[in-house]
This record gives sequence, C-alpha cells and structure tokens, in this order.
Amino acid sequence: MTNQLVMNAQNQGYPTQLSTSIEGIRQDRKNKLAAAFRLFGQYGFDEGVAGHITARDPKYQDHFWVNPLGKSFSNITVSDLLLVNHKGDVVEGEGLLNGAAFTIHSHIHMHRKDVVAAAHAHSTYGKAFSTLNKELLPITQDSCAFYNDCVNFKQFGGVVLDKSEGELIVEALQRKKAMILQNHGLLTVGRSIESACWWYISLERACQVQLLAETAGKPQLIEDSVAKETQKLIGRERTGWFNFMSLYESISKQQPDLFH
Repeated sequence: MTNQLVMNAQNQGYPTQLSTSIEGIRQDRKNKLAAAFRLFGQYGFDEGVAGHITARDPKYQDHFWVNPLGKSFSNITVSDLLLVNHKGDVVEGEGLLNGAAFTIHSHIHMHRKDVVAAAHAHSTYGKAFSTLNKELLPITQDSCAFYNDCVNFKQFGGVVLDKSEGELIVEALQRKKAMILQNHGLLTVGRSIESACWWYISLERACQVQLLAETAGKPQLIEDSVAKETQKLIGRERTGWFNFMSLYESISKQQPDLFH
C-alpha cells in the first residue's frame, strides 16, 4: 500500500521520496518540511515569529533543517530553509536562526536518534490547554493516538533559550512522541516529517475537542484496554505518515510555489 501511495504521488506530479540517494532523501525532506509549514500556516498555527519544525539532515546526522526567524509559515519555500549544525551555526541558507528553535530541537535531535523531525508551535487550542495543568484524556478514537504517549512538561521558565531547559524538555519527553508544554504550547516528534507534523495537527485537535467536551459536561472516558489497543493502530508511525500524505497531496496542488 505504501508503494502504491508513492506511485500515485508520482503520477499526480508532486514531489515525493523516489530516490534512495542522500541528495534525493534530503530534497524529499526539504519538500515535506516546506509543505508542513504551509499546512501549519493554513491551519492558523503560526503566532508571529513563534514556532518551528525541524528535520534531521540525512548525511550530516547532527545537522537539521529549520525555518528562518521572521518568515511566515504561509510563505515558506524550500529555498528558505536553513541547515544548522550542533553548535547553532547556519551552514546553508540565508536568514536568522530562532534561538528557542535551536535550544529545544538541538537537544531532541542529539538525544533521540530515532527522531527525524520535531514540530512546535503556539497554536490556539494547544496553548489554551497547556494553561490548565491537566492530562490529555482518551475521550475519542483520535485522542487515543496519544494514550500513554504524551507527557506534560510543567516547568515553564519563559522563552526557551537556556541550554538546561532544552535538556529538561528532552529528558521529560523520554521515548514519547508528544508533549504539552505548560503555559506554552505543543511539541511532537516522529521518525519522519510526515508523522511528526500529523501528530501535531492531531494533538491540537485533541486539545480542542477536550476543551469543548469539558465545557459541555463530563466526557466519557474510553476504557484503558480499549484505548491501548486503539493507540497501537492509530498511534503508530505508519498511520501518521499516511494521514500527512493526503494533506501533502492537497497543499502541493494548491500551493506549488512552496517547492521553489
């Protein structure tokens, strides 16, 4: 099925990973990263210059691609992306590096070798949810994707520029794929750009649904055993990849300039 989806993508004429070369994989990651920013912009996840998505470089494993500071999610193109090394130096691309992006994401990429991409933004519902000091509950099939796979980080210390806070974040994340940063926003990671970004979209919606449900009454929790089995299906890497690819197809057709 995965191969069929890739073949369909090729037939539709939008860029996808069809090469096993380092350069081909790099280009595919950059394409997906730019597309992810356009989707985040379309969903209204941007808040001024806040927010960042990173993707590990396939050749230089301690480097990652990231959006430049001050560039709107809605306008980002492949050529805008910056390649940053483990010291915080921009080694390719033109633009300013967001200090908070480096502090958070460099530690994730350093300590989580399984992670290819990480996404963080100040989207409305995730940000509102983060102020309530509560756990994300298994109240819908979709929220079960994060059952026992989402952690709350309760040590807000302002804009994340201090190395020690970046270390605390990655330590608290452990092997999970999602985090609610108290009084701050959401953070998701994945073994692909596709999954990391889909988990972010899904987590934002899960926060929205829980906020709405708790406003209306007391939500009915899904039983632990059922939530666990559901998580195994909709919370797996492959599911995240597939969900993103449908969005990638749409944004590629709607905004082909993102590949410039």
